[in-house]
Amino acid sequence: MMKKIALIYMGGTFGCIGEPLSPMPADAFIPQLKRVLPVHLEIECFVAPAICDSSACTAVEWLQLVQQIQVLQLQQFQHFVIIHGTDTLSYASAVLARFLAQSAHVVLTGSQYPLLNTQGSNTREFTDAIDNLNFALDAAVQHPTGVYLAFHHQLIHASSALKVHTTELDAFSGLPAAQAHELTVSPFIVHEAHLAQAAEFNCLSLMLQPAALNTLQQNLTAIVSNTPHALILQGYGTGNIAVNDEIILLLQQLQQQGCAVILTTQVPFGKIDQRYAVSQWIEQANVLLSNCDGHADLYAKALKMHLQYGSVEQWRRHWCDE
Repeated sequence: MMKKIALIYMGGTFGCIGEPLSPMPADAFIPQLKRVLPVHLEIECFVAPAICDSSACTAVEWLQLVQQIQVLQLQQFQHFVIIHGTDTLSYASAVLARFLAQSAHVVLTGSQYPLLNTQGSNTREFTDAIDNLNFALDAAVQHPTGVYLAFHHQLIHASSALKVHTTELDAFSGLPAAQAHELTVSPFIVHEAHLAQAAEFNCLSLMLQPAALNTLQQNLTAIVSNTPHALILQGYGTGNIAVNDEIILLLQQLQQQGCAVILTTQVPFGKIDQRYAVSQWIEQANVLLSNCDGHADLYAKALKMHLQYGSVEQWRRHWCDE
């Protein structure tokens, strides 16, 4: 029996027209999109709850997308392709991976060039949009359940997606889909209350720069005065950060004020490693250690923890469950 695919359009360069580029209205774009769909697949097109430039996307837009997919699952759809802008495509991929887990076949894609010409009347003479779309559609029906990113003939596990080039066609890197990698998480059913929680989610990431310890101390002091829900510290190498007693006290104070402090690395690939003496402060500061596939996946995990647990102590208790 032919597998029916739900193709969800969420905007991005893929659907832009004009000079300078701007999004084509979805109701005008969808008929043009249908003209290029392969005839050997059964595809139904849908418009995402929010159509926007991906640089403007937030957790709310991605959770609305998760919600839309979960509603379509109840209508017997199990294969999905999402067209999304490339700026935050890694974040969208990671959020969908964390919230949908292995519950469906989901492939995200996008393009570096629009599908249509500047007038929006025909396909563009040179574009990667058609190749990426066809590749994603085929991947959705051929690969096991899970969430993937399809781009420039590479299919990667969505949780590991990383944009590595601003303009080249080969723009994303990550763990190949052929390599076994299953997130040990359960699907999360998104309700309206979660959208309201996500709208106020304040996740701050601090990439450490070479500076004196008193500078980091001053920065953390400023953060303490306006405490976020989560503070991600991007250390060097395997997660190394130089600290003093005052910095440790500030990190403890942040946690006492309801902020989950998470240590990760600013290096794109590889896990953090705490075998160095410089990292012995971690136990005293009682910070969480990232066990994620990358920065976007860490953001997605922090978002999910924020929706599930109301205190830093609960984050600690359940951190390794996710």
